Amino acid sequence: MRVVQFNEYGPPTVMQVATVEEPHTGPGQIRIGVRASGLTTGEVRVRSGALRAMVPVSLPYRTGFDAAGVVDEVGEGVAGVSIGDEVFGMTASATRGANADFAVLVAWAPRPAVWTWEEAGGAAGSVETATRVLDRLALGAEQTVLVQGAAGATGSVVVQFALARGATVIGTASEHNRQFLQSLGVVPTTYGPGLVERVRALAPSGVDAVIDCAGGALPDLVTIVGDAERVVTIADLDAAAYGVHLSHGAPNDAPTDGTGATTVPHADPLALHGLTTAVTLADKGLLRVPVAAAFPLDQVAEAHALSEGRHAPGRIILTNTARR
Repeated sequence: MRVVQFNEYGPPTVMQVATVEEPHTGPGQIRIGVRASGLTTGEVRVRSGALRAMVPVSLPYRTGFDAAGVVDEVGEGVAGVSIGDEVFGMTASATRGANADFAVLVAWAPRPAVWTWEEAGGAAGSVETATRVLDRLALGAEQTVLVQGAAGATGSVVVQFALARGATVIGTASEHNRQFLQSLGVVPTTYGPGLVERVRALAPSGVDAVIDCAGGALPDLVTIVGDAERVVTIADLDAAAYGVHLSHGAPNDAPTDGTGATTVPHADPLALHGLTTAVTLADKGLLRVPVAAAFPLDQVAEAHALSEGRHAPGRIILTNTARR
């Protein structure tokens, strides 16, 4: 089968499509013929070498953590899913490789009928992240949360999960994404100098929690909420210096490969809960998965180049159009 990988650190042009043996299921797993899969900004940073000192990886490095497709193999002990079912979900951290023709999933749920393959292919990682950080902050109804980087691939899902819990959401983004945030039900503001004052004007009674999906602003974010323990970041590797929790992955929130992408070693209950919740919200019209662009697998270098310089909201997706 085809799989996306890189053999050396460097620019987007080091990305390649290789031919490898097909993976097969183990106990508690399913395999899908992939229709679409997500590209993560964390893996883009790893590929560039920006994280080489902190996050050394074994080469070649196969990319992709979440995907959607049609079940074609069911492992021992798996119930409730059959060959031919359309699902979305996540790979195990040790295998990754969702940007491929076939992927073995350890957590999955039925693809919502209202989602395209592209939306479903980029959903699972952001969904699990949203569930994890909101649960850690115990965010619920009648609370106010600030989401830094609210228009991004993960931030846009986080804000929708927070809204579904009954929270008021203030989100930062570029000025040109203001209307997009408003369409989601978010109170928008811009990031950068003056953020503390802008948020205080929007939330005069204060902010209960902060979720950082962008990085680079932790001093201001701590000042806004008044307590570092009420800030969670998924993007800033300097978190410890400010007393902020850096959230990496289920089930125990411990760093795995340092990409900032969610990785699930087994069918973790938190991941499964998040995916099930996503289906319910999607069926009610309460969860969209914004897609910035979609590329076929053999244009993965172009996809990485767009990820490095884009400001459009949403996830970049790799598609397997020949399999549809």
